[in-house]
Amino acid sequence: MSLKIYHNPQCSTSRKALELLQENKREFVIIEYLNDTPTKEELKDLLKMLGIKAEQLVRKKEPLFKEKFEGKKMTNTTWINAMIKYPKLIERPIVVKDNQAMIGRPVEKILTLF
Repeated sequence: MSLKIYHNPQCSTSRKALELLQENKREFVIIEYLNDTPTKEELKDLLKMLGIKAEQLVRKKEPLFKEKFEGKKMTNTTWINAMIKYPKLIERPIVVKDNQAMIGRPVEKILTLF
């Protein structure tokens, strides 16, 4: 079983998801996506596993979104490129188990992967 969490240590929800995985004695790999930004292919794979469009993975409450992107009509590819350029836009935490992924909001939701 491969288990990964796309994590932002500055995000309280992301930290809670990490704690939840630790409490449930799960082994996992932490990907601090602000430092280790996913590639275009990795983002496409995540979107496929999540079953959503790229825009749905964008944090709409993020000030950067409001400054640069709010109200703009963009394609999936354009959103993916924006998330690569500005990884802060990526919703978090994302937990991946095998070929399934889940956005951990609320964090308890990730337990459905087990």
